[in-house]
Amino acid sequence: MTTSTLIALPTELQLLSVASEMYPFVKTGGLGDVVGSLPSALRSYGIHTRTILPGYRAVMAALEDRRLVENFPNVLGHGVHLWEGTARGHHLLVVDVPSLYDRPGNPYIAPNGHDWHDNGIRYAVLSRVAAYVAQGCIPDWRPDVVQTHDWQAGLVAAYLRYDGVEASPPVAHVIHNLAFQGLFPREMLETFGLPGEAFTLEGVEYYGQIGFMKAALQIADRLTAVSPTYAEEIQTPEFGMGLDGLLRARSHVLSGILNGIDLKEWNPATDAAVIFPYEVGDIVGRRANKRVFQAEFGLPQNPDALLLGIVSRLTTQKGADLLAEIAPRLFEHPIQLAVVGVGDADIMRSFAALQARYPRNIVCHLRYSETLGHRLHSAVDASLVPSRFEPCGLTQFHALRYGSVPIAARVGGLTDTIVDANTAATYEGVANGILFSPTDRDTLFNAIRRAQNLFRQKSVWARLQRNGALHDVSWEGKAANYARLFLEMVGRNPNEAEIADEIAPRRGDMPAQKQRGLRVIKAARMPQGGPRGYAAHHFPMRTGTHS
Repeated sequence: MTTSTLIALPTELQLLSVASEMYPFVKTGGLGDVVGSLPSALRSYGIHTRTILPGYRAVMAALEDRRLVENFPNVLGHGVHLWEGTARGHHLLVVDVPSLYDRPGNPYIAPNGHDWHDNGIRYAVLSRVAAYVAQGCIPDWRPDVVQTHDWQAGLVAAYLRYDGVEASPPVAHVIHNLAFQGLFPREMLETFGLPGEAFTLEGVEYYGQIGFMKAALQIADRLTAVSPTYAEEIQTPEFGMGLDGLLRARSHVLSGILNGIDLKEWNPATDAAVIFPYEVGDIVGRRANKRVFQAEFGLPQNPDALLLGIVSRLTTQKGADLLAEIAPRLFEHPIQLAVVGVGDADIMRSFAALQARYPRNIVCHLRYSETLGHRLHSAVDASLVPSRFEPCGLTQFHALRYGSVPIAARVGGLTDTIVDANTAATYEGVANGILFSPTDRDTLFNAIRRAQNLFRQKSVWARLQRNGALHDVSWEGKAANYARLFLEMVGRNPNEAEIADEIAPRRGDMPAQKQRGLRVIKAARMPQGGPRGYAAHHFPMRTGTHS
């Protein structure tokens, strides 16, 4: 068993978090969840976060007690009002440029399904203003550390380098998904306010283009991936998306820190989306939710049918195409499937056709629904995560917490959180899910059939559910890793205290601690190879396709 040093907490630290989305205001995936839940977890370790966001409609509407802290007449050709205020307990800075951010729907994609044509300047302005804040443009406040998230905030480190301002705070860049890199023509260098010297291999240049993500990977002081396994995977050609060489060269500043979830937000006993509330780990109390789910959405109320669920972007990365392809084979057995998500048009059409052909086996809600994203995990027997790659994944955390057994590909953060129900792990009673590899049709089908065999063994399945509920999916310990990282970046290395396990303990095994400690972070290794009322969101009528 590996161990890590626990360290006493030093003085407080001010953090500027730069992101393009944040739950509950704007969310397209796990990025928004993490940006929304991490600040409160960090607060326990003396880290005080101000998050800077674009002035989307939902963000501006939620901002309370706002005050104008700076007025920039010209930021890359746009006038900017910088507001400060609070919203749902978060301390926010908001970059208000209506011509860039006051738009309906998805923050990145236009109604025609394509990226907004001006996404480059939209997120360059966000990064440029964030760099000004980092340099101290707000009276009486300056961050000790800047944390940037994904490509949309990737230019912050570049602006801080090429501005040449002394004593700029260090930057830690979080890699949530390396597949999205923010690439734009080199002709936009001046538009983005970058000097000619920035367009080099050691700067923002990436195969003749400007790379927002590449700039952050090249220039940021520290890099963190959202799981230890993903930190290793992205240093390989298979998962590195063309940036594996750079990441191998900078592996000494790269580490993997697993995500967590907000346990107050994800609590089946208080979740308004759960029809029959139950305590975490109460596998008997949750059974009624399966029956009412089947009845509400037109599936036969067969307790012996394995009810599968998937809440996901319906894309090839998430393996949704594989699930659609094997569905007819699955439905030859007592298996039901509920699909919640939106994504590629062809994949959505495939699921809509399956629903029309197999109305007693599958129900689809082909749009985003936060409510159904919660309710589904309280009702289904197993949650599917057949991703071709998965930086961390939060779906498996939600499933484990709500008593749904995850069936997942053996990639990224899924590997770091799921203990496969192989013979040894099942015998020892430590398994909490099912992993499979490689990610293809046959292995996915066989994994589901393996789950069905375990499902028939009621005591074994119940143990999987209980183990999942006991698994620590919170930010406990993970936020401490971030705190330790930030403190190291500013030279506040505290004194060593005691030794504790690196592996996240089960909730029932966690000792009470009077004071939180901080775990030493290891650099990424070089890769070796009473029923509630029904919620307002429902599945659509079974006739028709909804996108």
